[in-house]
Amino acid sequence: MDSDDYVDSDYVEYLYGLVRKYNVPMSICQHRVHYNSGTVKDLSINTLKGVGLTQAEECIERMLYHDVIDTSAWAKLYDRNLFTDIRYPYGKIYEDIATTYKLMMKCPVIAVGSEAKYNYIIHKSSIVNSDFTPAKLDLLEMTDNMAEDVVRAYPGLDKAALRRRVYARFSTLNQMLNTDECQEEKKEIIRFIKKNAFNVLTNSKAPLRDKAAIILLTINYRLYRFFWLRHMNRIMNKN
Repeated sequence: MDSDDYVDSDYVEYLYGLVRKYNVPMSICQHRVHYNSGTVKDLSINTLKGVGLTQAEECIERMLYHDVIDTSAWAKLYDRNLFTDIRYPYGKIYEDIATTYKLMMKCPVIAVGSEAKYNYIIHKSSIVNSDFTPAKLDLLEMTDNMAEDVVRAYPGLDKAALRRRVYARFSTLNQMLNTDECQEEKKEIIRFIKKNAFNVLTNSKAPLRDKAAIILLTINYRLYRFFWLRHMNRIMNKN
């Protein structure tokens, strides 16, 4: 758990119930996002689609596309034996990016629950909302390592892995829009996105927000920056 988040009273019971019901080494539940304004976004799943038993490859693919399943260490229950040869990287941020997929790859099947039991608190000091520091470039290294390992194990997930690499570049770029640091790294990020733009634009599973961002950035960096900062201001004023 993150130190400023909290869980429902039956959080462990729910996750353990999934483990027992399906006899699996790992289970996942959904979460709620809490904003400063008091607004709560509940990400519970209202249909049976996408819940229940999930093969490891499918689970990782959905994670790469941000489809119900994410890379967070929380909202999951693990058999401790999964960690026999896996550790969170020391001294790195975004450490779950480097770890969650490895745990999934060790599971024949994973249980995915539909109910939100974890409560994620959004605030200005969160890693994704705080000021940019060079340490945030860790996300690119870890995402690239994850993509390489995933494609090696599941060649059919090459498009999903590339989409996630592009997404990581956008996530990092968005935090660099108001800083003069790491200009060469920023240029390389933009080059990478443009180089792989066609592959993401023609990927039917890639989210529309990815494609819209690529189009804006391809047209003009300043145009992309304007729309993203405007979007973030709207969110911060609302929340």
